[in-house]
Amino acid sequence: MSTRTRTTARLVLVLLLALGPLAATGPAHAERERPGKPEVSLSRQEAGAGASVTVRGKGWRPKTLLTLLVCGQNAIGGTNTCSNDEGRAVTTGKDGTFRKRIPVTEPPKPCPCVVRATTVTGAHASADAAIKVAGHPVKPLPRDETGGRLTVLAARLDGDSGILNWFGAPEQRKLVLTVGNLGSERAKDPVFEVGTSHGVFAPKWERQQWRGTVDPGRKERIELPVELSSGAHGEYTVAAKHGAKVLTEQPWDVGRPWGVTLFWVLVFVVVPAAVFRLGMVAVDRVRPRQRTGAAPSPPPSSSRSPSPAPARAHAALASVRQIGAGRHVRPRPGRTPGPAPEPSPAAGDNGLPWFTPDTHPPVPKQEGP
Repeated sequence: MSTRTRTTARLVLVLLLALGPLAATGPAHAERERPGKPEVSLSRQEAGAGASVTVRGKGWRPKTLLTLLVCGQNAIGGTNTCSNDEGRAVTTGKDGTFRKRIPVTEPPKPCPCVVRATTVTGAHASADAAIKVAGHPVKPLPRDETGGRLTVLAARLDGDSGILNWFGAPEQRKLVLTVGNLGSERAKDPVFEVGTSHGVFAPKWERQQWRGTVDPGRKERIELPVELSSGAHGEYTVAAKHGAKVLTEQPWDVGRPWGVTLFWVLVFVVVPAAVFRLGMVAVDRVRPRQRTGAAPSPPPSSSRSPSPAPARAHAALASVRQIGAGRHVRPRPGRTPGPAPEPSPAAGDNGLPWFTPDTHPPVPKQEGP
């Protein structure tokens, strides 16, 4: 082999080694890594009530929350046929697999029974694994008389909130479906299941029967009522399914009932103010009042003193009489003698001499007591 041939072979080998990882990540490799159809399997196919089985799953979306339930009648009636109280939750791994041990219970409906795994969040997906519950009755499945194969062509929520919903009244809407029959049989009085879910919780299904017929290849407009509980608010999802197939999922953003909040604010503000006002009125009525027109009683005192004006008059008269008798009386401390009275014209020469404070003669000082 020539040198040129060896060099060409080496270049081809290097190119194959370089393109190998790229080929592994191409469409074929992506198809292999894409999760397939969800599946579940059981550690044993028969068990009695009170025992437990191990449920294994594969092909699920990574990091997805699932619920595991034991259901009767092959779970054709939804969660109404399942032992919801004894259900278990599990989260899938990064590779879409899980392993969970669950108790075996007798479902509310007769067998044939299955263990159903259903997604709680994200797109709907479910898978069943048959199980025989020892001692539980077995009956034939109810006959489906509706026929047809229904699918949803369009869906929407009709309705609006009112003033009563602002004060906590239940929110109501209509799920309007445009349904087409893709089967070869007529769908007569089909039964739908409508469920509402909040957040990550599973929907609560309610059976509703539509009265009418959908012929093969035809479509019909179907209205299904939806109602939430009082005071519900937040982000909800409304789903409808026919049989085991989920037909549609519609988001529903429910506003907060601010009227209820305003009511409680008024209760905590107005009620205390009203109670305080009633208490003040009661205190005002119980408190004693003075009689109208009655003179107020004088304040109590230990000794009653005469009015200042008569006292001054008596003191001045006593001082004048004592001065006429040749004696001078010093006024008591705290009392000021009033003006001297004018002499009476009828007194004549025999009357007492009257002096003003500036003209009366000095009184000699007397010794002795």
